[in-house]
Amino acid sequence: QVQLVESGGGLVQPGGSLRLSCAASGFTLDYYAIGWFRQAPGKEREGLLCINRYDGATYYVDSVKGRFTISRDNAKNTVYLQMNSLKPEDTAVYYCARSSGGACSWSNDYWGQGTQVTVSS
Repeated sequence: QVQLVESGGGLVQPGGSLRLSCAASGFTLDYYAIGWFRQAPGKEREGLLCINRYDGATYYVDSVKGRFTISRDNAKNTVYLQMNSLKPEDTAVYYCARSSGGACSWSNDYWGQGTQVTVSS
């Protein structure tokens, strides 16, 4: 069955970095776009960025441009979210999701369970 499993979250100080991983199984990652989303307490889920099947990145919000990057390793069936210069407002549960096709879209058919990121001194 299709599964997405996030990992790499944790507690980090402001200005620090984390790399999240989204391990995919049950489908051929090469053919799909994968997006990263987050949800902070009391807030709606927010789309951050996405990588299409051709490694093109789409940013959904300006707040992470210049700080977050997305990449994929199809051989390892994994998509990564590199987060630098983290701020307390980046604190949230981070999710990866599969787009319904190879292009980035808001139509996501499978989601991971999420990984907590806390930015605090």
